[in-house]
Amino acid sequence: MSETVRISELMAASGVAFGTSGARGTVEAMTDPVCYAYTRAFLQALADGAVIRPGAEVLLSGDLRPSTGRILAVVARAVRDAGCGVTYAGRLPSPALAFHAMQRGAASIMVTGSHIPDDRNGIKFNRPDGEILKPDEARIREQTVVLPEPFPAIAQSALPDMDPAAGKAYLERYLDYFPRNCLKGLHVGVYEHSGVARDLLGSLLESLGAAVTRLARSDTFVPVDTEAIRAEDVQLGEQWAKKYGFDAIVSTDGDADRPLIADEHGQWLRGDIVGVLCAHFLGIDTVVTPVSSNTVVEACGWFKRVYRTRIGSPYVIEQMNRALTAGGSVAGYEANGGFLLASDISRDGKTLKALPTRDAVLPMLAILAAVAEQGKPVSALVAALPPRFTASDRLKNFPTEQSRARIQALSGDVGAIEAAFGELCGKVKVTDTTDGLRIGFTNGEIVHLRPSGNAPELRCYNEAASPQRAQELNRACLDVLAGWR
Repeated sequence: MSETVRISELMAASGVAFGTSGARGTVEAMTDPVCYAYTRAFLQALADGAVIRPGAEVLLSGDLRPSTGRILAVVARAVRDAGCGVTYAGRLPSPALAFHAMQRGAASIMVTGSHIPDDRNGIKFNRPDGEILKPDEARIREQTVVLPEPFPAIAQSALPDMDPAAGKAYLERYLDYFPRNCLKGLHVGVYEHSGVARDLLGSLLESLGAAVTRLARSDTFVPVDTEAIRAEDVQLGEQWAKKYGFDAIVSTDGDADRPLIADEHGQWLRGDIVGVLCAHFLGIDTVVTPVSSNTVVEACGWFKRVYRTRIGSPYVIEQMNRALTAGGSVAGYEANGGFLLASDISRDGKTLKALPTRDAVLPMLAILAAVAEQGKPVSALVAALPPRFTASDRLKNFPTEQSRARIQALSGDVGAIEAAFGELCGKVKVTDTTDGLRIGFTNGEIVHLRPSGNAPELRCYNEAASPQRAQELNRACLDVLAGWR
């Protein structure tokens, strides 16, 4: 016997739906049948579009949260039932899986909830040529999937033996491009926590000549969010810098597609500042970034072209693809620091292959290499940028529909905006509804409101001429938003 399920109806019934980085939901909602159905729908959509052939190889990996093993086993069963081959790459960074799969011309599936707490998880799907985009998501929603009935119990032991090739290929990508000992003389702290890159990252930095101190490895999942850094991580960064005298501290979110980088004082850099410094080191011509990113990317004058998009890697990738037609090197980054390389780049006779999905390792290496080459501390690299500073945070447990309704009520109503924020920022100069509501004031400050795409949270981004003012403005805006509950 069997049961037929339409994915669009399953989304509504389960609450597991596409966000900015794949399908996400609570662990309870991501039941075995739901995960099986999503996987079959993904493969059916690729097969219908002749993107994969019958019997194609599909690569699997996952992060270190407790529910990932169960979901991986279900995904593997679904892949086999679809007539495809399964290659299990082990627990690896999302970009490592995507890179190896793209080089092999294979689809891949990453089980990860990224930075969100471990009561939630997700599944990220990649075509053989990279991330699924919004049209792919629409095709997946339209699929009708046949489920076994009754649904079988699936043991985690059903996963095949781990193939280490993906991890090795990811390391070689950087070791083949960056000169050996290019980080010699640097002392780097690696904040390991529960990040899936924790072993790989330390080994890579040591291979490039850095002295590495490993910090705060955790057996329980730590939800490190590079856009909303926890107060305890702020304190840890400062304490570690004072204790060890690091040149930098590096870390990632759960699946290592977003970097967290601190300077020699233990001050964590904003992800959009990391993106600008990385693109500059690589000599990128055209930069693509979401509307939420700091305006320093335009103010610095380092790039020939800058394009702004909606928030989310699919939108960045779509614009990067369009920008490639104009020639030159193209890259993108998000406010979370994830860096996407759309074109191969060369330096000193060595080529770094494109990886058009978020990556945490490349921006780390670029900044550390710049420190070593220039003999300047990380803080000096940042200080050379125009004085534009961003702060962001979010209100948790804020229903998405409520966020949207509140933001919609403000959009286009300058009077309502100034009634809410005028005491803080003055008069409105311009508004932008590319994604949420981004408000530019005549004093040069920015307030940007947006519902999270991954969780029931209302995010607030602020920009000002000093870090103190940006933080002050962010706290004040969150106080205003708290009154919306």
